[in-house]
Amino acid sequence: MLTPEDQALIQNLLNEFIKKSEAQWSALVDKGGNLFAQQGNTGSLDLSILSALAAGSFAATHELAKRLGESEFSALYHEGQGQHILMSALHCECLLVTIFGDKTNIGLVRFYAQQVTEQLNAILKQIQAKEATMAPLIVEGDFLSSDTAAIS
Repeated sequence: MLTPEDQALIQNLLNEFIKKSEAQWSALVDKGGNLFAQQGNTGSLDLSILSALAAGSFAATHELAKRLGESEFSALYHEGQGQHILMSALHCECLLVTIFGDKTNIGLVRFYAQQVTEQLNAILKQIQAKEATMAPLIVEGDFLSSDTAAIS
C-alpha cells in the first residue's frame, strides 16, 4: 500500500530516470499488470493495456528462464523500428517498464535502469516492512444484520 509520500518519492525517481536515460516513459507496474506510478509521455497509448501486456510478457519470460534452469531473467528488451521497451524485474513482484526511441540507446537506458531499480527496490522493501508492522484494519458493525438498512 503506497502512501502519498511513497508515491511522490517513486514519481521523483522515475522523473530523474527519464531525464538521465533520455527515455520517453517509465512506470512501476506489478506483475499482475497494475500501474502504480509513471512518468513521461506515451502519446495516445492505453497505459492499462500496455502495463498488462508488459506483465504478461515478463511472466512468459519468467517461465522460459525456469525451463533454461535460471531462477529469473532480470531484464527483457524488445527492439522495434522506432520504439523500444525495456522491462526490469524488481523485488516485491514489480517491474520497471521503460519506453524509449532512437534518440537514446539501450546502453544508456540499461545503465540508469540498474541504478533506479536498486533505489526502487530499497523503497519497496521499506514499504513492505512498514506494512508488516501495521495493525490490521478492524471494521466495526454487523453488515449482514437484518437491522442494517438496505442501500437502494
